[in-house]
Amino acid sequence: MFQKIESTVYPPQIPTLVWDGDCTFCKFWKTRWEMRTNGKLSFKPYQQVTENFPDIPVKEFKKASRFIDTDGQIYSGPDSAYRSLYVSGNSFWHKLYRSQRWFEWLSDFGYNHIAKNRSFYYKMTINFFGKNPQRLRYYWVLYLIGLCIFMGWLHRCLL
Repeated sequence: MFQKIESTVYPPQIPTLVWDGDCTFCKFWKTRWEMRTNGKLSFKPYQQVTENFPDIPVKEFKKASRFIDTDGQIYSGPDSAYRSLYVSGNSFWHKLYRSQRWFEWLSDFGYNHIAKNRSFYYKMTINFFGKNPQRLRYYWVLYLIGLCIFMGWLHRCLL
């Protein structure tokens, strides 16, 4: 489980999302997030910025992404993603995470599961959306159509 870190005494000049630069799953979704946030924040791999935040243990950067705001506030794990959307004008997910314990728990649980199985979820991402994060291919629609056709065929065979 990742540790939620509240703040740093070394705030960045612009809001910064710190992520694992060695993780292919993280890189894919970081690219998608960059597109959604319209340049309102910086995306940096922790491997390049840990020395800028000496009060945050490197092992904690390895466990979860961190959104570090210009006031020093830190948002960890799923809330780092929600907060990055908040900066871009979409406050819904961050407010839901902060106000609803069930949503916080569900988000943290899902985040931890994905973090422990990154290579599997990267393969699923590629299978469902293709290899280019800037141009998603919605292969999952084809899988769903194929499943519906198969189920219809199976239903007719069993009648």
